[in-house]
Amino acid sequence: MLTWVEKSIQQRETELCGASRKIWGLAEVKYQEQHSAQVLRGLLEKEDFRVEQAASDLPTSFTATYGAGAPVIGILAEYDTLPGLRQDASPVESSHNGNGHGCGHNLLGVGAVGAALAVKDFLDREGCPGTVKLFGCPAEESGGSGKVYMARAGCFDGLDAALSWHPNDFNAAALPRTLANFQARFSFHGRTAHAGMAPEQGRSALDACELMNVGVNYLREHVIQGARIHYAYLNAGLPVANVVPDFAMTHYNVRAPKMSQAKEIFSRIVDIAKGAALMTGTTMEYHVCGGMYDYVPNGPLSKAMHEAFCQVGAPAFDEADMDLARRFRATEPEEKQQALAKRGPVLDTAVPAQLNLDLTMGGSTDVGDVSYIVPTAQAAIACAAVGTGAHTWQFAAQAGGSIGEKGMLTAAKVLALTAIKAMQDPALLRAAKEEFVAQIGGSYVCPLPDDVVPERGEV
Repeated sequence: MLTWVEKSIQQRETELCGASRKIWGLAEVKYQEQHSAQVLRGLLEKEDFRVEQAASDLPTSFTATYGAGAPVIGILAEYDTLPGLRQDASPVESSHNGNGHGCGHNLLGVGAVGAALAVKDFLDREGCPGTVKLFGCPAEESGGSGKVYMARAGCFDGLDAALSWHPNDFNAAALPRTLANFQARFSFHGRTAHAGMAPEQGRSALDACELMNVGVNYLREHVIQGARIHYAYLNAGLPVANVVPDFAMTHYNVRAPKMSQAKEIFSRIVDIAKGAALMTGTTMEYHVCGGMYDYVPNGPLSKAMHEAFCQVGAPAFDEADMDLARRFRATEPEEKQQALAKRGPVLDTAVPAQLNLDLTMGGSTDVGDVSYIVPTAQAAIACAAVGTGAHTWQFAAQAGGSIGEKGMLTAAKVLALTAIKAMQDPALLRAAKEEFVAQIGGSYVCPLPDDVVPERGEV
């Protein structure tokens, strides 16, 4: 079967790499990925997939379906970029300030499509029942929570398994677990006054924000070890110092191992905000603007992906790729370069012999919500020099060239082979479902209130 998958991907290699570079050049941010989504839709429509908008409130989302009957295997694609990140496909930082694919979602989306096309070839060749569904998922970056809105709309219902991957600087058949995430904006309203002539008449919204932040800083000592609380000022009031500001706004992001823990911490933050308003004679309101569950990798499905990855092998980087990776590494601080030199080759050229499902990282992903609806597995595949940080210009640059593309083509093969294994092995899907029920239990409840809608272009 591997030979057939490799042949399918190889036949489309030029087209897939071209699509990746086009999306890389478009560099469209969350909920504005019209052209990027259309690039992927075009690849699928040409191959007779039934393509439809996935969710009514997400114009840049879509589903592409091929085949009929069970099992139904979903493959997740992303294609948004990061704002304010410079990108140029060379080991020299660009002076152009724009958007950049610092997470390689141009590779992620096209690799997922390549996998779906290879599964389509399998279904055509075998003439067996089965359905592959490619999900075009917008707005994963910048807290967009695109898959959360898709999950709330029921897009992932009816799947037997969901597969994904993510560009990285290493190879692993299972991405780590992630933290649940809950976000809101807090707005304080006060009263302006001349800060020198009549300060007693003013009620400072900025003071309220600062007191809230002080209170939350004291809270940090009294939350669980695995929790994280982040904040940013979205509006610090007036641009002058001699007028008491009547409006200020902060954004809070709470992470914890489970959604229930994140929401419990968030409720305490709301109480602190109420106290800050009371102390300053201001009023406060908050608006939930994002949230996603922790990602839970499915054991049986991840093991099948590990077997597929071992069969496919790591990306076949050549000496030209190695040389380019060394040039990117040379842009890192000297201390980091010295530490990385001790870790081995500049590009990861091996698939780990063991599968580790117990790791947890401090970030969050809306793939977590999918993993609470259906058994889910996702791999990490090397698309950049070892040690290259995500959300950096170095990663964005490598995502636009040969190093990233070789990782992407490997990912397409791994996902396709895993999907075919699942279609051919009912026992695998049964085991995946049994573990899913044991780990997750119950039915999915969207973390976002019904009145929270996707924000396009707002802060």
